[in-house]
Amino acid sequence: MKKILHIISSPRGAASLSIKLGNAIIEKIKAEYPGSTVVERNLVTQHFPQLEEAHITSFFTPAENRTPANIEAARHSDEAIQEIEDADILVIGAPLYNFSIHSSLKAWIDHIVRAGITFKYDENGAHGMIKGKKVYIALSSGGVYSEGPWKPFDYVEPYLKHILSFIGLKDITTFRVEGTNIPGIKETALENGISSIHLN
Repeated sequence: MKKILHIISSPRGAASLSIKLGNAIIEKIKAEYPGSTVVERNLVTQHFPQLEEAHITSFFTPAENRTPANIEAARHSDEAIQEIEDADILVIGAPLYNFSIHSSLKAWIDHIVRAGITFKYDENGAHGMIKGKKVYIALSSGGVYSEGPWKPFDYVEPYLKHILSFIGLKDITTFRVEGTNIPGIKETALENGISSIHLN
């Protein structure tokens, strides 16, 4: 059995194709690993605050020196990092908005990328500190970005792969529901996205 962390960043609720694709990935995982459990973190309904001075101050205050205010400021970050540490597999729903990720997902990323906690520097540069996790990205988009003329404008997959690898999450696979606004493609976009799911 596996412990799965499902990160949701779509504000579309039941209509969201990235959520539907993420759920399909999770069902495949459950079929492969019976008894697997899922923790769902909906970033749209469970807001992560934008980083402010209080958060930064807390992040760089040693745990033994934190005040109650520091502890509260770091709470979202500490909880999010612990959820990642507890998981075996992450499924991250990432709809493409204006060529990039939803602001809720960016806020979550800003809370999990922490010097000395999820990455560190030494004389050889930066090193990720989170190891042994598998990540699946469930990416949805109105256009087709996996290939063709719009591929250079996909800043979702390259960014997520880079920033997650930076903290040690290097085993990343992306599945897509794409072309959801294009006649002739949108009719089967979800079906094609789900059929492309092959665990590795």
